[in-house]
Amino acid sequence: MSDAFRKAMANKLPQLPRTRAPWAEQDQEGQEELQDEEEEDGLGDLHAALPPPTKYGSTDLTPLSASSFFQQALEVTPSSSSTTFRVYLTPPNASNGKGKGSYLICHHGAGASGLSFAALAKHVRESSNGELGVLAFDCRNHGKTSTAGPSSSEQDLSLPTLQNDFLGLIQHIFPDAKESPSLILLGHSMGAAPILSSAPTLQKKGYAIPGVIVLDVVEGTAIEALPLMRSILSQRPTQFRSVIDAIHWHLTSNTLRDTEAARVSVPSFLIPDPSNSNNGGGGGEKQIWRTDLLATEPYWEQWYLGLSKRFLEAKCARLLVLAGQERLDKELMVGQMQGKFQLEVMPDTGHYLHEDNPSSLASTIVQFWRRNTRVLVLPPKIGQPGVPGMKPINVVKRVGED
Repeated sequence: MSDAFRKAMANKLPQLPRTRAPWAEQDQEGQEELQDEEEEDGLGDLHAALPPPTKYGSTDLTPLSASSFFQQALEVTPSSSSTTFRVYLTPPNASNGKGKGSYLICHHGAGASGLSFAALAKHVRESSNGELGVLAFDCRNHGKTSTAGPSSSEQDLSLPTLQNDFLGLIQHIFPDAKESPSLILLGHSMGAAPILSSAPTLQKKGYAIPGVIVLDVVEGTAIEALPLMRSILSQRPTQFRSVIDAIHWHLTSNTLRDTEAARVSVPSFLIPDPSNSNNGGGGGEKQIWRTDLLATEPYWEQWYLGLSKRFLEAKCARLLVLAGQERLDKELMVGQMQGKFQLEVMPDTGHYLHEDNPSSLASTIVQFWRRNTRVLVLPPKIGQPGVPGMKPINVVKRVGED
């Protein structure tokens, strides 16, 4: 690996401070009770164990409820599966009168969760006037998804397992391919692998897949960066004093750059530290990472090998969105010159570009969706009977013809 590439990666990846600023005393008052209307909608548990309001400086870092970003939260267990997935859902408007509707199906990257798409989901709904629904979920060993059986089963994040999970979830939620809405598949980082591998299978089963979207991952760059990942991950804190402390770290380290997005997503990246006997609930309990990313190292290479080829061979529209001036590998560079996909670069964002600038990405996605799902009605041919303002034209013989 060249020194230039190492420097480029170091500049792009966030600095990971080991120390944290001191906190003001946290309020010890208890949690407010959940609102009755949210309990009726099945959203009560989206408030799960949030700390009391606390401010650091002038910035409120209190965790936000997912109910402000998604309309529904579901527990879904596909048939013949031992995994129960947490699914976050905002359906398209039922009264838009535009066929079966469309969904943006979002698969998160390693260590994240379905709530990393919460801010994006809100902006997609606004940009599409509610016509494009959004579905995001926690994949196995992430967020609030749980897998019965041995721990090795839950920690299996191999590509075939991720693909089977994704296919099973889609077919469980939309069991009839002919009646299913059209599905735009979006994958961030690790999530790009299962959605690209699953798209051909879903199309063969009769699902309408107008397009696939890949966020901030290029096969060549990802493979070259893998030797650096263990060192990068080892610089992260192993635990946090509270959920709010974790939100603060994500923002000050530039891992995330939008406060609202961090307040809703970061709590889902964590679980209470089981080794801390002082944990008794509330905002001050120590937190550790929900997913041990170092334990997923055996699967890193298979997530990214062949990714460019699968992307370019997808039999639908393709959109690649990168953070900053990310370089393309040779295969994607040739594909771009041949016009095989749409490339968008979002400046001033990091790896989690869908959280750093969700409004801009939402506009790009909605335009992509409209362009590739719009029914094109061609005008009648000139001279065709029934065209307003047109009259039949008699053939005039040229001089000298009989």
